Amino acid sequence: MIKKSVLTKRGIWHPTDALNSEESKEFAQRIEELGYSMLWIPETTGRDPFAHIAYLASVTENLHFATGIANIYHRLPGVTRQASATLAEQSNGRFLLGLGISHAPLVEGLRQIPYEKPIATMRSYLKTFKTSPYTSIPPNQEPQCVVAALGPQMLQLSSDCADGAHPYWTTPEHTNQAREILGKDKLLCVEQKVVLTEDKQTAYSAAKSALRIYASLPNYRNSWKRLGFSENDIDTASDHFIDSLVAWGSIQQIEKRIKEHEKAGASHVCIQAIPHDGNFKIPEWETFEALAP
Repeated sequence: MIKKSVLTKRGIWHPTDALNSEESKEFAQRIEELGYSMLWIPETTGRDPFAHIAYLASVTENLHFATGIANIYHRLPGVTRQASATLAEQSNGRFLLGLGISHAPLVEGLRQIPYEKPIATMRSYLKTFKTSPYTSIPPNQEPQCVVAALGPQMLQLSSDCADGAHPYWTTPEHTNQAREILGKDKLLCVEQKVVLTEDKQTAYSAAKSALRIYASLPNYRNSWKRLGFSENDIDTASDHFIDSLVAWGSIQQIEKRIKEHEKAGASHVCIQAIPHDGNFKIPEWETFEALAP
């Protein structure tokens, strides 16, 4: 079980596929030096996140790692159990498993795998995952598992069948709603996108670039509509929409948004610094340094 002192210290959510192995090692080590508690590694079509975390954990000492989010359609439950138990044992408990159902256009379109009913599929996956055999030396404690959850049903499943939830592209209002559904003892690890600039045009350009892929995905659109945003807000990336989802401005303004999540019930906030030019090859070190815990 990850200590509360680790979770209450903020983390970083950052894709490392644009960095070679040496660069990704140096990135993780510097994030650790800055005092961040956890590095969240996403999964798309690049590196295997479990193998990559094994490498990064071997070159760090205290930094924790999480999959944010491993796609359940891409691996059998038993394989995930093996990978997560192995990482937890080899990293001395510095691993948090994040699982998600991804999106129909990506699963069926990109991977050509049938996309089933999300709630039933995740419930069945977690049940099989927990009962899958693992006969090597076990970790001191089983790694905790959070589910990529946005809507009330998936949040409830995250409470009933997992250790908590990892919402993405949300607001402090969503964090408050999620905490009410999850209950007080479950993990609520919230991702928050940030752009450290007081220039509105620069901030909005970066935000719109980041939104471009996600705005067409139904899971996010439905989540945003539940939060009160209109189809027009989403399609045009209205000022209100961007201001609600992306923390931008001065350090103080961004810190205020992070604290709003914490006040709303977040166990852990991981920040994702959106590059001004959309290029993740060069990490936003100015942002990471300014917001370091």
